[in-house]
Amino acid sequence: MCWALQGPARSVKSCALTRALYSHSVCRSNKSPWVCLTCSSVHCGRYVNGHAKKHYEDAQIPITNHKKTEKQEKVQHTVCMDCSSYSTYCYRCDDFVVNDTKLGLVQKVREHLQNLENSAFTSDRHRKRKLLENSSLNSKLLKVNGSTTALCATGLRNLGNTCFMNAILQSLSNIQQFCCYFKELPAVELRNGKTAGRRTYHTRSQGDNNVSLVEEFRKTLCALWQGNQTAFSPESLFYVVWKIMPNFRGYQQQDAHEFMRYLLDHLHLELQGGFNGVSRSVILQENSNLSASNKCCINGASTVVTAIFGGILQNEVNCLICGTESRKFDPFLDLSLDIPSQFRNKRTKNQESGPMCTLRDCLRSFTDLEELDETELYMCHKCKKKQKSTKKFWIQKLPKVLCLHLKRFHWTAYLRNKVDTYVEFPLRGLDMKCYLLEPENSGPESCLYDLVAVVVHHGSGVGSGHYTAYAAHEGRWFHFNDSTVTLTDEETVGKAKAYILFYVERPAKPAAEKL
Repeated sequence: MCWALQGPARSVKSCALTRALYSHSVCRSNKSPWVCLTCSSVHCGRYVNGHAKKHYEDAQIPITNHKKTEKQEKVQHTVCMDCSSYSTYCYRCDDFVVNDTKLGLVQKVREHLQNLENSAFTSDRHRKRKLLENSSLNSKLLKVNGSTTALCATGLRNLGNTCFMNAILQSLSNIQQFCCYFKELPAVELRNGKTAGRRTYHTRSQGDNNVSLVEEFRKTLCALWQGNQTAFSPESLFYVVWKIMPNFRGYQQQDAHEFMRYLLDHLHLELQGGFNGVSRSVILQENSNLSASNKCCINGASTVVTAIFGGILQNEVNCLICGTESRKFDPFLDLSLDIPSQFRNKRTKNQESGPMCTLRDCLRSFTDLEELDETELYMCHKCKKKQKSTKKFWIQKLPKVLCLHLKRFHWTAYLRNKVDTYVEFPLRGLDMKCYLLEPENSGPESCLYDLVAVVVHHGSGVGSGHYTAYAAHEGRWFHFNDSTVTLTDEETVGKAKAYILFYVERPAKPAAEKL
């Protein structure tokens, strides 16, 4: 992208940048300050009141002169800088800026902002921040059994329609075995990353070799449940997501299930390649309890991702003409379950309420014998041509954490609709034994699962709406709604219209207790 700094931004005045640290020129808000690098005006980000974006739109006045040159066309890019992270962004391209000017003017603006932050004004900001933190801590006190205790849960700030990411991160952070693994990994210092003081500002010119999804994921998990702040901003993690997962660039709403799969797949791949000079095998040896009995491998060797979430399906296909049976084993990290069609129709007030859809109905629909339709004819190796056939799934190996995705979005002729049906799900004792290929080889209590987290989609469309999550932590249920975390109860969780369910394998009772 080609762009240039013009006018006042070539020698940005201290007063303008001082305002950037405190309030915006229109709404006087002190949240998300963005400074225009063309005219030095300061406005709030698009997810406060959107004045920075409006400033760009107002600047796009049509030029009546039809003889405008290519050079004039290029300078219409409006480049802004986030005064918190020092990222530079172009509204016209709707993307972060890669390059600096030949004179390094962007870097000079960053250094000037840093000097202002280190000035005498900073002490006043620290004082105000201290007061806010104290009031936040007081507001996080709650009563449990008559005694006052601190609410140690930490929310995640919404960076602009990033609720899909926040809901998944909060859910994963409450899967203890998975979360602890990452929190215990050695820290990585990105030595090649340029820093402005204690911050890392974001510029993709640093190159892909200088980002680590595992490291930023680790830092985010470490920041949660410490109780020293009401909300944590996952900017660095989201930046890495933009780097390595192009599908999630931009600020439009994304699908939480799709993000979870991409996140787990990329964590798995990065862990396979080693971490901070420590090979994956060494890391897994230190956590031998995760790797010893887990042979489920997706795209290569096993990692903590497959050790925790990995299971194996057996796919049986039978030719209806000659009876030839074909078996295939497929590893999985989650199971996507259809909501049976008989439960999808919304009922009006005048209609009698029909049977309630349960999670067991969805699991049964997934594993029941199914006759493939004309578009899915099976290539029978004995008949040497495509034939009608039946298909059935069995679970050969259950994972430690069973992730169940309810397929609430489906395509019609023109758009993607949402199935808003309530699906009843158990909070404890989900029994998966009847879906196993060889249930007789499992112990009486080895197939029981207890719910640990639920992701909920609020709204009507996949590209809109809002995501929140419920998760259990140390025997209490919490509702995670971006920056807001509230204590809730099991009854409220059970009424949620679940989109993704996370079940943790119930630990087997010791032999002494069985006797």
